[in-house]
Amino acid sequence: MQRLLRPRPFALCVIEGGTFHVTSQWVITIAELRAIANARLDDASVLFQNDRLDGAVYLCGYAIELSLKARICTTLGWLGFPVTRSEFENLASFKTHKLDVLLLLSGLEQLIKTKHLEQWSAVSTWDPEARYKSVGHTTSEQAELMLFSTILLSGVI
Repeated sequence: MQRLLRPRPFALCVIEGGTFHVTSQWVITIAELRAIANARLDDASVLFQNDRLDGAVYLCGYAIELSLKARICTTLGWLGFPVTRSEFENLASFKTHKLDVLLLLSGLEQLIKTKHLEQWSAVSTWDPEARYKSVGHTTSEQAELMLFSTILLSGVI
């Protein structure tokens, strides 16, 4: 079985004028980002079906984050997303879990907030720090809205 996070012989570096070029470091490819996002969404669906609502919502957030990072790569013409600390040098705004920031960087903000505001409003409440919240803090309605919104937005992003 092929591992999704295997090293790749290229990376992205900032050069003059904000243009990016390929080097010999490691990044995660767009295809890998999308595959992981789809896997997290599948995991969230299984958790939701088994009344593991907190985990379902948590993984939905990561599915959206990964989808947005893949879209950022596509928008900017990158071959993949930086992984290591050195690859993120001069790219600090890209190393975030903040979905609103990633949406802005993706180039899809106007489209999403115009045509899918209800779904975006649901997913944008996601916080990776939710992993520290008490078990059972998510209602069935919240989880259903998050899962539905994530599925819909994943098809758009």
